[in-house]
Amino acid sequence: MKKLGFGLMRLPTVNGVWENIDMKKARALIDEYMKEGFCYFDTAYVYHGGNSEKAFGELVAKRYPRDSYLLTSKMPIFKIKEVDEYEQIFAEQLERCQVEYFDNYFLHSIGKSVYGKIKEHKAFEFIARKKAEGKIKHIGFSFHDDAETLDMILTEHPETELVLLQINYIDWDDESIQSRKCYEVCVKHGVRVAVMEPLKGGALANLPEDAAKVLLEREPQMSIASWGIRFAASLENTIVVLSGMSNLQQLKDNMGYMKDFKPLSDDEMKAVFKAAEITKSTIAIPCTACKYCVEDCPQKIAIPEYFAIYNNQHKFGLLPGLQTTFRNIANGAGKPSDCIECGQCEEHCPQHIKVIDSLKTVAETFEK
Repeated sequence: MKKLGFGLMRLPTVNGVWENIDMKKARALIDEYMKEGFCYFDTAYVYHGGNSEKAFGELVAKRYPRDSYLLTSKMPIFKIKEVDEYEQIFAEQLERCQVEYFDNYFLHSIGKSVYGKIKEHKAFEFIARKKAEGKIKHIGFSFHDDAETLDMILTEHPETELVLLQINYIDWDDESIQSRKCYEVCVKHGVRVAVMEPLKGGALANLPEDAAKVLLEREPQMSIASWGIRFAASLENTIVVLSGMSNLQQLKDNMGYMKDFKPLSDDEMKAVFKAAEITKSTIAIPCTACKYCVEDCPQKIAIPEYFAIYNNQHKFGLLPGLQTTFRNIANGAGKPSDCIECGQCEEHCPQHIKVIDSLKTVAETFEK
């Protein structure tokens, strides 16, 4: 299997509305991807407000033979309150995706905050049962916590076959994300790795000029984005690297270097980490716009949008256009100062951002 996976979390949309997938454009992307011999799709119950799985069903399952693609979806642990919801949601996912089984099925976004509930609900036993019934081929989970917690979970659940980890060269040695340490835990347990956020939500496709120069001097014909995906794919225990491709340019660029993939050399790895050090100094709030934080926000605060504006302000200063953009967002959503500090956003954040404090900073900057 080619190592480039299609992450169905950032599909093209109509008028920028995340829930409203542009099915015509998405179909063109998927057809091009399949035509070039790629086959791995990753979706989840909550992506695109529930419409990602439906789009997969219409654009892939309904139009391609079942043995021509691999499908991964996920159980939204963070939304479940009662045990009987597992059966209901799983059946709904099969129906949405228009398949009889999942090739891989994950418990979605595991960490310390939800592991107690997972044990109480016997969630691992649920997916193991579905595997025994033939409705899942391989079981695992996506993970957003530290290496010590991952080691504990894999020790308690040796039936795990695959873990989805956030791995990119910015987070590789980051003490909050612990990409390297988590990867090494999986190697220790003999568990294969799938990679998400290889470009950290697109941030590593748009590096600061000095960082980009380091990479372009090494490989002037390669896109800046290619380095993030090739870095993750170069790890021996990685079976697939997901990319959330939103347009044909991104897709063709990714397929160009992943069709006949060559791992990074030692010198290229050194260049990547040099670019990482330069880049780290320019990022104020490391938000990837995954939108997990807004799922249950009682104040309906557009957290990723506000963080993006603040990061632009941090780089370029408080330009008049940024203040206008802030006002436009605030007209249709809660303001940063509306935060009641319930903490749900921080529980769900894969980047472990101090969301509450960061919102206060944004408010101080833009709500003067």
